[in-house]
Formats: sequence, structure tokens, C-alpha cells
Amino acid sequence: MVTSQGECLGTFGPFPVESPWWAEVGPVADRLTAELGVPVMVLRLVEVEGGEGARDGHVTYHAEALARPREGLLGAPPPDAAELLRPAPRRSGWATAPGLREALAWAREALRAADRPADGDVRQIKSWNLSGLFRVPTVRGPVWLKTLPEFATWEARTIDLVARVDPELVPSVVAADAGRGLMLLEHVPGEDCWEASDDVVRAMIRRWSAAQLEIARRWEAAPSGLADRTPRTLAGMAHGLLDGEAATGLTAAELSAARRLADDLPAMAAALQECGLPDTLVHADFHCGNWRSDGRRTVAVDFSDSHFGHPAVDGLRAGDFRPAEHRDRATAAWIEAWSDLVPGSDPGRALVLAEPVKRVMHAVRYQEFLDGIETSERIYHEGDPAGEIRAALAGAAALRDAGVRFGG
Repeated sequence: MVTSQGECLGTFGPFPVESPWWAEVGPVADRLTAELGVPVMVLRLVEVEGGEGARDGHVTYHAEALARPREGLLGAPPPDAAELLRPAPRRSGWATAPGLREALAWAREALRAADRPADGDVRQIKSWNLSGLFRVPTVRGPVWLKTLPEFATWEARTIDLVARVDPELVPSVVAADAGRGLMLLEHVPGEDCWEASDDVVRAMIRRWSAAQLEIARRWEAAPSGLADRTPRTLAGMAHGLLDGEAATGLTAAELSAARRLADDLPAMAAALQECGLPDTLVHADFHCGNWRSDGRRTVAVDFSDSHFGHPAVDGLRAGDFRPAEHRDRATAAWIEAWSDLVPGSDPGRALVLAEPVKRVMHAVRYQEFLDGIETSERIYHEGDPAGEIRAALAGAAALRDAGVRFGG
């Protein structure tokens, strides 16, 4: 459904796109731009028929034409066009036409102020309730405009924390506006590391772990702007989570077990502390798809879930999305790195103990997503808090089966 300057112009499609992921709206924007002859960008997802797990199915989007296309290219406006344009609670700024235009205008002005003006059309890459991502060509190479919701960690702050100890680990921030959740990042050459070699993974894990240790030495408590998600703090949040919406997706037996797990979390937190690893900055989504490498330099990106917590959260994530044998090597690399960094520590045991705690952290975070986004986009995360609680219960059961006992 295509609008322009507050008017619904009509509909286009359906048509197939190569990517199955709902949030990867670049192909949709590219097709509309080519067919309508004017720049068009997707504002938001309206509804989905079929599909699951944020992919597949028949997706209806609301798109904004940044200039008016000629007549005859669109189908009739939908009967509920007025509803399409009506404001909605918790809608992301970049999911509205004024907010999108404001973000693009801010980027152009910020680039002029940085003496590297935009040089060509902005290309939309991704847009959903957690972020928008746009590639902006400039006279000195591309930069990336990223938009963030209020509940996201302010990434520019996290990037600065890492850059203080290892500037080569993170992209450079060209400009940032915390009040509006807008950030311009320098382009990182290379490719996303989905297919990275074991050597690249091992080197990245060691370097990231070293940076985390140095950050821990500089900040004994959560630096300003970082949420405290240390195991002991999560233990204090667990019962509140189970008293809310997250519990509605659980059976009575699961909820009872989850409450017992919440009672055990303080003891789990104490056991994790005994492993000897410090609380520090945690990326929280530290898988190889959030790294970029050109073979010489590997950089971590996407810090919107970063927090102050236990580094084993990143250790557990480091091997995800890799074949089993490579996943085991990533785990071994993480254990080796922290064993070398903190002699006498027990990172292997920390990984085992941290699994249920990590899942509770994910449940808390997913509930924050659901609390902060508009109704139509809850489909991305509906049921995720309950799913993570079930995974926490499974992790706790595995610990019990291995002879580990906490509290009752």
C-alpha cells in the first residue's frame, strides 16, 4: 500500500522477492522504485498471511513514495486507507512518513557538516521494529544510517566504550543524535562472517574477550547508558517477568517450574561469580553474522542489545549458526581465550552454568521488545518470552541431570 505526503495513492503487487525475511525490505523498495519511477521506501509491515519465524508468507507493507508517481501505475486504494494513515501507539519514528523524511534529512545535513556530502540516492536495506538501515553514498565512500527505538541500547555509546580499548574492533561513528536515535556509521569493508574460517572466528573471539576484560577493569559497575543484566540483577527481575504477559504463554506446570527456577537464580548467579570471570560489556548477539571481515580486520556490529553482564552470554552465542564441528571449535576458542586472560578461572563451567541465565535474559529482552512496539509488528516477537523461559527450564533440567543443584 503506497502513500505520499499523507495520501494513499493505491496498491502494488503482489510480487515475489528473493529474500524470505520480512525485515529485509530492500528488494521491496528497489522494485517499487523501479516500477513507479520515483524513490519509494517501506515504512512498516502491516500484516502477514502464512509464514512464521519472521520469514515467508504473503506480506503487506506500507510504503511511502518520496515523490508522486505518474497516474495509472497503482491499483485502487484499499477500503481501509484512512486507517493506514492513522497514528498508532509505539510506532517507530522511521515507520512514519514524516519520521523517515526527518531521518534522511538529518543524515544529509550531518554528512555536510562532516565535510562528506551525500553523493547519490539513499538505498533502504532493512526496516522493522528494532531498527532501520540505509546505505548512503558519499563523495568519500558509503556510510550507513541506522535508526533505533527508545528501548534499544544507544549503540554509539557502546561503540565508544569498545573503541577506547580497541578501536579496530568497531565501526567508526560519523555522526549521532541520541535524542532521535539516529546514527551514521562508517562503511566496514569486507563481508559478513557467516562463512568465516575457524581462524577468523578464533581470532575474533580472543580479541573481543580481551576487550571485555579491559572494559571490566575500567568499569566495575555498569557504565552510564548500559542496562545492568548481570546474573544477580536478572535474578531480581525474574519474578516480575513471570507476573506479566510472558507467563500467559506458559502452562500451569511450566509457570510453576519457572517460579522455582526464579527462586534458584540467585544461587546460579553466585555459582557463576565463583567461576572467576568479571562482569563486563556484553554484545548479547555475538554470532558471526554480526561480524564483518576483509581478511585483515574483523569488526563487530549491531550493539542494540548490548548490556553490562556476564561474558559467558557472548561465549554461548559465538558458535551459533555454524556447523556442529565448527560450533564446538568456537566454544573451545572462547574457553581458551578466557583461561589465558584470567588464570585460575573456570570459563568452561561458566558456559554450562550460564545457559539458563542467558535464556532468562533473552526472555526479559523480548518482553521489552513487545512492550515497546506497535501492535501490527508484534508478530515478529509474539511468544518469544515464553519460548525463552521454556529453554531456561530445559537448561536448568540439564544442569540437574548433570548433578548440579541450586536452592530447592
